[in-house]
Amino acid sequence: MGRTLRVVITVLCGVGLYASLFMLRKARRAERGELAEPSVVQTPRAKLVGGIPNAAIGALYYPVLALGIWIARTPAEVAVLVAASVLAAAVSVLLAYSLLYVTRMACAYCWTSHAINWTLATLLIALFKISYWQ
Repeated sequence: MGRTLRVVITVLCGVGLYASLFMLRKARRAERGELAEPSVVQTPRAKLVGGIPNAAIGALYYPVLALGIWIARTPAEVAVLVAASVLAAAVSVLLAYSLLYVTRMACAYCWTSHAINWTLATLLIALFKISYWQ
């Protein structure tokens, strides 16, 4: 079961990485004034941490998480991965709220990332329980 969860998590991280890279490219295009339409990447919520695009953080987060679940050996290492995934899921709740009630903008890539983050947190908690608490 642990191996299957790791494979599913890795695939989800791959999809998350794709969405992040797509949105990062869009953010770069927005910075150059190349977008013809308004986009969520132009809102203040697109850069929650120190002016860094959320998509850039995702572009680092997903590969690190995918690698981490295969090499983490101790409960502490897995706990760090679980904590990172729970934090990402919490940020996704904030950003989903923003999409629905503040910016009111459609963004399929954003929703894909949010759903992945919520699923990853759930799967990592399950993986942690399977690997270290049974």
